Amino acid sequence: MKQGLFIGFFWCFCCAAWAQTSLDSLQQLDEVLLKADRYLKTFSNTQSVNVLKDSVVTRSTASLTNLLNYNSGIYFKENGLGMVSSPSFRGTTAQQTAVTWNGININSQFNGQTDFNTINIRSFNDISVRSGGGSVLYGSGAIGGSIHLNNNLTFNGGFENSLYANYGSFNTVDVGYTSRFSSDRLSVDVAISRIQSDNDYTYVNSEKENLNGAFYNQSLAANVGYKINSKNSLKLYSYVFDGERHFSLIFPTETPTKYQDVNSRTMLEWLGLYQRFTSTLKLAYLTEKYKYFPNINKELHTFGEAKTLLGKYNLEYKLLENATLQGVVDVTHTKGESSSVNKTNRTISGFSLLFKQQLKNFLYEATLRQEVTNNYESPLLYSLGLQYKLGKHYTVNVNGSKNFRIPTYNDLYWEGSGNTNLKPETAYQVEFGQELLFKHITFKATGFYNDITDMIRWLPTGSLWRPINTDHVVTYGLESQLKINVNLNAHKLSFGGHYAYTVSENQETKKQLIYVPKHKGSAMFNYQYKRASLYYQALFVGEVFTLSDNNPRYMIDAYTVSNLGAEYALGKAQQFVLGVQAKNIFNEDYQSVADRFMPGIHYNFYLNFNF
Repeated sequence: MKQGLFIGFFWCFCCAAWAQTSLDSLQQLDEVLLKADRYLKTFSNTQSVNVLKDSVVTRSTASLTNLLNYNSGIYFKENGLGMVSSPSFRGTTAQQTAVTWNGININSQFNGQTDFNTINIRSFNDISVRSGGGSVLYGSGAIGGSIHLNNNLTFNGGFENSLYANYGSFNTVDVGYTSRFSSDRLSVDVAISRIQSDNDYTYVNSEKENLNGAFYNQSLAANVGYKINSKNSLKLYSYVFDGERHFSLIFPTETPTKYQDVNSRTMLEWLGLYQRFTSTLKLAYLTEKYKYFPNINKELHTFGEAKTLLGKYNLEYKLLENATLQGVVDVTHTKGESSSVNKTNRTISGFSLLFKQQLKNFLYEATLRQEVTNNYESPLLYSLGLQYKLGKHYTVNVNGSKNFRIPTYNDLYWEGSGNTNLKPETAYQVEFGQELLFKHITFKATGFYNDITDMIRWLPTGSLWRPINTDHVVTYGLESQLKINVNLNAHKLSFGGHYAYTVSENQETKKQLIYVPKHKGSAMFNYQYKRASLYYQALFVGEVFTLSDNNPRYMIDAYTVSNLGAEYALGKAQQFVLGVQAKNIFNEDYQSVADRFMPGIHYNFYLNFNF
């Protein structure tokens, strides 16, 4: 793995060096930003998309869990710091949140979800959160919402580098290095990152220590864009992730375990711009591989491995100056096996049609998608969104859609228990959003309703557990977001806040789903004076039930966690930024999963150097 990381790094820098010596004589072309995910910009006008700023990403630890916990309405249940982390987006399950990498869905083929503590945010230059259904655009799992990890490529930027280094409590080291070179035709972007920690914190108000919690992960992202001419561009995206975690113990007498996983992704994209037509062809190869060791001191382990080939073609036609029609055809072929799943193949073909039109202050967009596979019967998916601007300050959005989640490899093929007759989970969603936009203030509020049927659950059937379509769940609630920015000469003040109220009920029992808080809020305040900055973060999570009967005796109490940080910029161009953070400054004793305690007050110091 280390040799692979080095080879990829060396290859990309060779490209950059060649560009500096060979491209100066080429014809100057118009400035183009090669967006990694064109759908996110083109067909998300009627739904909320929150793009996380670079400053927010820099101040966060490397895990995607930490970043989104404090900067979105998504709730996370985390088995201790750095351990398995699962999201609940608008009251849905982890499998109903899609994660995309440069426009393609990367949820696991085995369990249908992404562990957010295995995503290192330093590998991406664009991280966005899209609320609400998006299965027509992003496939299975985009029921509650979707998270987008993108590598956008720019041109004519010259040679730029960025080094990030962080050291903190529990012997935690977080480093990342990014190098970019771009001329008029070539763009090269390389990012290397690693985080490691002994993770041996002591529990608040206790002498007990987090045992067997050490972890590390490292990743390499290498991306290249080349403009063949004014009409054609090629992009190559690649990503490798290698990680190992020792799963924390609840009791000291437990047998220590560990988990290793290696993921890789490679995608080639050809973009063609031909008058009224825009053609995009994507070819991707993805792998996921894991090993679970039930005893850390023995080589005996279970395993899983999946390999996916994906082809996707999108043809966009500009019908009118204000109207766009797109047709999409995609084919995904996956081979997989694990200790409990025999070797098997699955091929899914999809056909989509998308339309969007802007009429002065009124915009509407409509989409259709049909998948074909021999493993299950896929429903016809659709969405319709409307947007109306009442003047320059007030915007109203309405969106309705049908979404789904396909059965996973474990659901279909688990040896002795898999059920190939499963139907996809289906969801009907409607939402109504409002946005107020002024010079210094932005306020968004969205009410949503989601009706989910045929949820897949593993239930006992005789002496075996088998997955079956059961449960009818309704989720509804309100999401809101507030941003305030004020500049008073050399003084800059900013405030950001999120609040989510969520009801997620099993319609048979009328009980709230487990690990879904009705209330979740976060806030950030930043004060900057010349080269110095001081910032404060707060996270509030309401009580959650841990049993399906909502027994209050086994409820996890609400908690509030506060962080405090300071930065100072050095250098003529303020290219050096030194920072310090104190986390959980009030030493809150809290847990997001029963008996999985999080650390009390702890510290870290960081340097961000741009050159």
